Amino acid sequence: MSNGFFIFLAIVVVIVVYAIVIYNNLVSLKHAVSKAWSNIDVLLKQRHDELPKLIETCKQYMKFEQETLEKVMHARNAVHQANQQHDMPALGMAESALRMGMGQLFAVVENYPDLKANDTFKHLQGRVTDLANSIADRREFYNEAVNNNNVRIEQFPDVIIARMLNFKSAELLQFSEEEKADVDFGSMFNT
Repeated sequence: MSNGFFIFLAIVVVIVVYAIVIYNNLVSLKHAVSKAWSNIDVLLKQRHDELPKLIETCKQYMKFEQETLEKVMHARNAVHQANQQHDMPALGMAESALRMGMGQLFAVVENYPDLKANDTFKHLQGRVTDLANSIADRREFYNEAVNNNNVRIEQFPDVIIARMLNFKSAELLQFSEEEKADVDFGSMFNT
C-alpha cells in the first residue's frame, strides 16, 4: 500500500473523530439547556402550589380585595399554561403579570395588620418570595445555557454537524420591559 493511502486514511480518521467530538459537544449543550429549564420548571411548580395557600390565607382577612386576589390567580394560571406549552414569550409575559400582581397583593396587605402578623401568611409570603428569587437566578443559568447552545450551533464548523443532525436553537426566557424596570413600591402602597 502506498503512503498516499495511509495519509488519506489518517485524514478521514481525523475528520471522523473531529465530527464525533463536535457532535458530543452539541449534545452536551442541548442537555445543559434541558437541565437548566428543568430547574426553572421545578421552581415554577413549587410556586404554583404555594400561591393558592397564600391567596386562601389572604382571603380570610381581605374580604374586599377580590380583584387583587383574582389578578394573582389569573397570572398564576397563565404562567402554568405557558410553562406547560413551553412557550417562552408567553411565559415571560405571564411572569411579568404575576410579579405585578404579587407586588399589588403585598402592598394591599399593608392595610391588614392582622394578616401581616399571621404566621401562616408570613411563612407563605417568605416562601413565595424565595421561590421568585430562585426563579430569577435559574433564569440567568437557563439563558446562559441557551446562549451557549445557540452560538455553538451557528459557529463553523459546528454548524455543519448541527444542520446535518437537525440541532435546533432554543429560545431565551425574557421578561417584558415592566418586569425589568424598577418596581415603584410607593405607587403600589397608594392603591
